[in-house]
Amino acid sequence: MTFKPKVALSQEFLGQLAKLPAAVYAKVMKWATRFQADPTSPGINYENINGARDPNLKSVRLDNDWRGIVFKPTKGDVYVLLYVDHHDDAYRWAENRRLTINPVTGAMQLVVLEHVIQQEERPQNPVAQGSAAYVAATQDARPLFAELSDHELMSLGVPQEIIARVRGLTSEAQLDAIQLSLPVEAYEGLFLVVAGDTVSQILMARETRVDQVIDAENFAASLETPEAQSRFVVVADDEAMRTIMNAPLAQWRVFLHPTQKKLASDDHSGPMRVLGQAGTGKTVLAIHRARWLAENRTPDGQKVLFTTFTKNLATDIKHNLRTLCSAATMAKIEVSNLDAWVGAFIRGRKLEHRIVYDRKRDAARQAWESALASKDSRLELPDDFYEHELEQVVLAQGITTLAQYRVARRTGRGVVLNRAKRDAVWPVFEEYRGQLASRKLKEVDDAYREVAETLGAESASAAETHAPPYSAIVVDETQDLGPQALTLLRAMIPAGSNDLFFVGDGHQRIYSRNRAVMSRCGIEIRGRSRKLYLNYRTTDEIRRQAVALLEGCDIDDLDGGSDENSRYKSLSHGPEPKLIQVDGLKPAVEETTNFIKAWRTEQADVVPLSLCVITASGKVRDAMSRELENAGLACVTIDAQNNHADALNVVHLATMHRAKGLEFDCVVVLAPMNNMGDPTQTENQRKLLYVALTRAKRGAMLVQLP
Repeated sequence: MTFKPKVALSQEFLGQLAKLPAAVYAKVMKWATRFQADPTSPGINYENINGARDPNLKSVRLDNDWRGIVFKPTKGDVYVLLYVDHHDDAYRWAENRRLTINPVTGAMQLVVLEHVIQQEERPQNPVAQGSAAYVAATQDARPLFAELSDHELMSLGVPQEIIARVRGLTSEAQLDAIQLSLPVEAYEGLFLVVAGDTVSQILMARETRVDQVIDAENFAASLETPEAQSRFVVVADDEAMRTIMNAPLAQWRVFLHPTQKKLASDDHSGPMRVLGQAGTGKTVLAIHRARWLAENRTPDGQKVLFTTFTKNLATDIKHNLRTLCSAATMAKIEVSNLDAWVGAFIRGRKLEHRIVYDRKRDAARQAWESALASKDSRLELPDDFYEHELEQVVLAQGITTLAQYRVARRTGRGVVLNRAKRDAVWPVFEEYRGQLASRKLKEVDDAYREVAETLGAESASAAETHAPPYSAIVVDETQDLGPQALTLLRAMIPAGSNDLFFVGDGHQRIYSRNRAVMSRCGIEIRGRSRKLYLNYRTTDEIRRQAVALLEGCDIDDLDGGSDENSRYKSLSHGPEPKLIQVDGLKPAVEETTNFIKAWRTEQADVVPLSLCVITASGKVRDAMSRELENAGLACVTIDAQNNHADALNVVHLATMHRAKGLEFDCVVVLAPMNNMGDPTQTENQRKLLYVALTRAKRGAMLVQLP
């Protein structure tokens, strides 16, 4: 029996592939298909590279000018297509690189061996800092990693060949300067050490073994490690090759950070929670998790439910799943935002109630006004007190009786209510529910609670005769779901292995009334919680500015604890966000127009280039759209029906709420100055600003309006 050699593509190769002229791209595709079929074919002429530090790196001719760089082993059966470029550029790239195996982790690594010239430290913008935690890199000559052994450095992912270089680092800015020379897991491990973590803590969180015997020449085994699979992908056949090479920029489909890879494809003994700031790949992880569950842990007759908070996000997720999954896998995945799922459940039970999403509209407003008319005037409590008490206490905790209300938690409500006052307040809420019922309406949290109770009763009676409809539930944007929503999710699937998988970020909780503690909702995550620290979307300059907006705000971990900011990092860098104040809409339009036109000129080589103007209200959004159109900029508005993701050469416009979950090369955010007031009073607005600013990948401007 003959064994077919294993062929892999590197992340760098796919990055280069996306830049090729169409004619060259076609030649590379044709050659790569032949290479995948048989890399040992005599028809492939491997040429030595003069001066190459790795004798296993070979050049292959694509035409008179273009060359591919391939790893061709002296022994073994692993061939890797590493790079493609013009002849001289390809040779220069190959001269100082070596494909090697980390002797501690066993991961295959492409090492940059060239001497690193110490970069000057980036100038700091005091406006962008916004926090005492962000300071200039220390000038202390003491090495950052003096206390770590070579074995510990390699266990973090540092290649053996560049340990000496790492040992010479004396500031965090110097670490950032050599980031591109480090495998992603090494850079992450090193900055976590700088942030205060121990090597053992990092390895424990990664579940990395460092006690195994590594064969330094077994490249086939090294390709199987999660670390290697974050930068190399094995292509088993022509179809897999074409699928990947036809979408070289869609690398999220192929490459996952080692932590993401393990979280996506490991079994978990119960509910799992994954935290991470905006841009850390939470949704990508959730999508890969749903696929893995559908393909490996979902028997016929069951499905994986993927749910999130808004309809727009559910639509985007379904689209991305379709690009990642086969038709057979998609048939086992159901995607729905939670409100749509509840609405379908209610209709399926032929219930007549409609769900109230806006208490200030139509029949719901009339019901609320009637309820307020019954309030006890002796209490002298304003109307907004009753509304906040309803949302944050009564509905959030699923309180339906006076007895429950008398003992309810009211932490953070500000106004102290003794038993007598609670007795006097309660009739307003009772009257409101009665008014809603007479109009066949129901508050959304009450709908969640009642559906959860129904499911509980039905599952108890059918447990022995019917399999539950879902094998697992994957939840995106968990921070937007309140206590009753989480309780409902718990009721939708029996407790067990791989049952619930949550991703979320307290930095992005823009609905403070939905703050929940998972354990109080029947979801126990102790021992099953992880964090994603690396930001793949936003430059570090934009990330720092966005985080600075949250200084003084309480960031929770979705389970009653707190999150922090010191351990997050971006993998890319760019210009500092531009911050300006204007005295009205007219100068805002002028500044925005000039900024967009300048950005398009500076980024002329980026095609397509996506831009979005994000506003706090629909009124400002529509006004900006008209004025930008008058200034000669074609515009499209993102609404509940359409994200216009395929629209090219236009300026997108969206409200901050509608932009949630999207990303653009550059954004302009317009916000009222009073959104930046006392953090204890403007927490929701600041978090909304954080969400808006982190939609940007490379450029941003924040415009403060009166």
